Amino acid sequence: MIVKYSRSFIAKLKKEDVRIRKSFKQRIDIFLKNPHEFQLNNHALRDDWEGYRSIDITADWRAIYREVKFADNEPYAYFTALGTHNQLYG
Repeated sequence: MIVKYSRSFIAKLKKEDVRIRKSFKQRIDIFLKNPHEFQLNNHALRDDWEGYRSIDITADWRAIYREVKFADNEPYAYFTALGTHNQLYG
């Protein structure tokens, strides 16, 4: 799967502690190999985030993305939000 990031996602990631950035890098490496790897806890979201999915970055941090299809039907993950559980859903 191809991964892309929104500008706001990249800006947020750059502002975070090195521990979060490192954890994100590790999780994206796993995601690229298998987006549904158990430790990512990849799951569909509801309500305000309907149509999006979330993966765990740390015990409290999440990255939110949506699957988008190219014209040739090749899917990619478009990451749009990053934050703690409370920041994103609270």
